[in-house]
Amino acid sequence: MRRLFYRTGLVLLLLALAGCTSREQPSFQSTDVTGADFGRALELTGHDGRPRTLADFRGKVLVVFFGFTYCPDVCPTALARFSQVLSALGPEGSRVQVVMVTVDPDRDTPARLGQYVTAFNPAFLGLTGDAAAISRAAREFRVIFQKQSGATPETYTVDHTSGSFIFDPQGRLRLFVTAQQSGAGLEEDIRLLLAGR
Repeated sequence: MRRLFYRTGLVLLLLALAGCTSREQPSFQSTDVTGADFGRALELTGHDGRPRTLADFRGKVLVVFFGFTYCPDVCPTALARFSQVLSALGPEGSRVQVVMVTVDPDRDTPARLGQYVTAFNPAFLGLTGDAAAISRAAREFRVIFQKQSGATPETYTVDHTSGSFIFDPQGRLRLFVTAQQSGAGLEEDIRLLLAGR
């Protein structure tokens, strides 16, 4: 009888612990990169001329995307998806900041960058800097980008990593989002982060 009681108690304890574990570790649709040793610093200038660091966005879920304004497909698709997600979040969308770091500082002037990102959502922010600052940011986030020649010197394109990085309101990098991630899954992930998961 004592042995049966012990086994029953052990099973109940294990079930309780499993329940605690599932609550502590949310099931994200995106890739969970919590504790990653990259994406810890970002020092660039907003399209509004203000210097920006990761610390400036504490208290909000921060989405960081690398792209450029002449991008033919991946960048506008990603920004449109983020805009739709913010709309779906309703009032909670004001607690999310989307930033696009340009990988083409030669053509993406602050004015052009600002006009481009805010066309998707007035709250979106473009980040830029000189070539060295952009390269530092890309290395920190393990983003790869490279110019590809076009028909003329001015019509080049830039191949670049197409995923996005999401930070929780405490400023911790939590998720990597692929270009294939659905808007519904992204919305669910952001809701979890906003809820403190």
